[in-house]
Amino acid sequence: MNNEEAGLFVKRYAAGTATPEEHADFEQWIYEQPLQEVQSLLDEYTLLLEQHPVWLPANRELLERMLRELDLQQPARIVLLPWWKRKRTLAAGVALLLAATGYALWQQTAFRKQSLMAAATIIPAGSSRATLQLADGTTIELDSAGAPGAIKPSHVLKIAAGLLQYDPQQQTANTVFNTLSTPRGGQYRLLLQDGTRVWLNAASSVRFPVAFNGNARTVEISGEAYFEVAPQVNKPFIVKAGAMQVNVLGTHFTVSAYPEENQVRTTLATGKVAVTAGNNTLQLSPGQQSVLPKGSDAFTLRTVDTEQEMAWKDGRFIFNGNIRDIMPQLERWYDIQVEYEGNISNQAFIGDISRNENLSEVLKILELTGNIHFRSVNRKIIVSP
Repeated sequence: MNNEEAGLFVKRYAAGTATPEEHADFEQWIYEQPLQEVQSLLDEYTLLLEQHPVWLPANRELLERMLRELDLQQPARIVLLPWWKRKRTLAAGVALLLAATGYALWQQTAFRKQSLMAAATIIPAGSSRATLQLADGTTIELDSAGAPGAIKPSHVLKIAAGLLQYDPQQQTANTVFNTLSTPRGGQYRLLLQDGTRVWLNAASSVRFPVAFNGNARTVEISGEAYFEVAPQVNKPFIVKAGAMQVNVLGTHFTVSAYPEENQVRTTLATGKVAVTAGNNTLQLSPGQQSVLPKGSDAFTLRTVDTEQEMAWKDGRFIFNGNIRDIMPQLERWYDIQVEYEGNISNQAFIGDISRNENLSEVLKILELTGNIHFRSVNRKIIVSP
């Protein structure tokens, strides 16, 4: 895709005529272009919004996604709101000013206060990495550049820039399964044969057919995955996570089912889904989350902040919990081990930090409260009061 084609895609998307393949090409273009090229298109796009306000509802989603993709390429930002509250209506300029002021103050006092975090230890953020296992057991290592030697397995249309895309035209006489797995410190995107889009978080996997046969589209996951399901009224989409099943027709949601955690969470952003375990079924509406304890078939329903729950997909950590809630996310993304010493406070940490930051920078921000400290031993982080 060139610049002119990218501009045409924007208009086709606004008109609702863009195909999943064009959408994938556009995301590839976003990743490959210099920032100024992307920014130029954003400026043009914003002007189109102003000139054609009737397009606004459909276009806003694309604009926000473009901005998120652009943000992933920029130097990592830290936006840390006051610890005692986080208002989504707070102006971005004020939030950035608070972050910059707090960080500058921390830098000024760093020479007077020796941090327990070893300054020489730099653990980089995770990246686009995954392993594709084919039906015959062959494995292919994938990274942000695609596959070694431009390998393209059967049924695969494209492997590039953290995206694995299956051919929408492919059909199979028998159901053939592939498995995409991310390691700790890795994430990856997948475009299934039916046009459904999947984001895999770190230490996760999805098993899926290369072409959907029969009356249902069924995949299995471990870990955490976000789905944007392509609507097919007569062929429901089913996600299996252990003993739980999610049934959808076309919607956006995330499922978190890490083996080491004691519950499975399903969070709905748009549309409707039904979660099932044993003889129990629960329907979710946007903004709701079902929680299923491992070994149980009794769901709990709660209202959650979907932006926080799905922030990892957009390259962000949004924290709103104590340090024991936060550290498992850092363990998976930075591929570290965490240990606790002493009486750790249950103080709430509330903030928004880019996942592009080195681990040491994230820990420095958390240490700004003065109530928590870190030290490192190789890839082990020890948390203390």
